[in-house]
Amino acid sequence: MAMEWVEYANGDFRITNLTSRLHNHECILNWHWPDGLQFVYIHKVPADAEPEAAEPAGEKQMKLYTIEEYKANGGLRDKIDGIGRFVYYLYPFIRDGEGSRLVRQTDGGNVIRVSTGKAKIDCKIKYKTGLFSKTKLVRITFYADISVPKEALCYVKKEGGIPASIDDGTIFPFIRDLEPGPNEMADIQIGKNDYVKVFFTDGKKYAEMYRLFVGQ
Repeated sequence: MAMEWVEYANGDFRITNLTSRLHNHECILNWHWPDGLQFVYIHKVPADAEPEAAEPAGEKQMKLYTIEEYKANGGLRDKIDGIGRFVYYLYPFIRDGEGSRLVRQTDGGNVIRVSTGKAKIDCKIKYKTGLFSKTKLVRITFYADISVPKEALCYVKKEGGIPASIDDGTIFPFIRDLEPGPNEMADIQIGKNDYVKVFFTDGKKYAEMYRLFVGQ
C-alpha cells in the first residue's frame, strides 16, 4: 500500500527532547521515542534551503532509522564533512496492518538546527601609489575555507581614513563568488586619499556562518 501522510499535533508518536552535539566529526542526535514507535525517517537539508511546504522529500532522499539502530549507536550518528549549517527533520513512521504512514508533527519538536562551526575568511588589502599620481590601486585578496557567495561581502570606500563600518562610506559589491582557497580580486582604482575596507553585507546573517579577518 502507498505510504500515507497524517498529522498528529500533540497526540501519539510525537518526537520530543530532540538534542544535538558534535563529537569527533560526527553530529549525534538524541530524542525521546514515543511508546510504540519503531521507525523514523530523517531528512537533512542545508539551513538556507526552503523547508518542505506540505510533505517531506521522497523516501530515497531520507534515511530510515530504527529504534534498534538508535539503541545500538547511542543515538543517530551523522558524519560531518566540512563546515556549515544544517536542519534535521525527523518524521515518525508507522508501519502496520493498516499500511504505512508518515507523521507530520506541527509543534516543531521534530526539527533541530545544527551548526558545525564558522568558516574562516582572511582578507588582505594592499595599496599601490605612484609618486605624483592622483589615484592609487587597491588589491584585495581573500583566502576562504569554503565557497562564499558574492552577496555576503562588499567593500566600502572612504576619503581620508579607513571606514569604520558598512555605513561609513560608499558601498561597492563584489562581482564573483569566493572559491575555497586563495582568491585575488581585480585591482580597483581609487583616489589618492581614499581607503577601503571589507565588510559583511548583512552582519547579523553572515556572521553566523563566517569569521571575517581583514588586514590592511
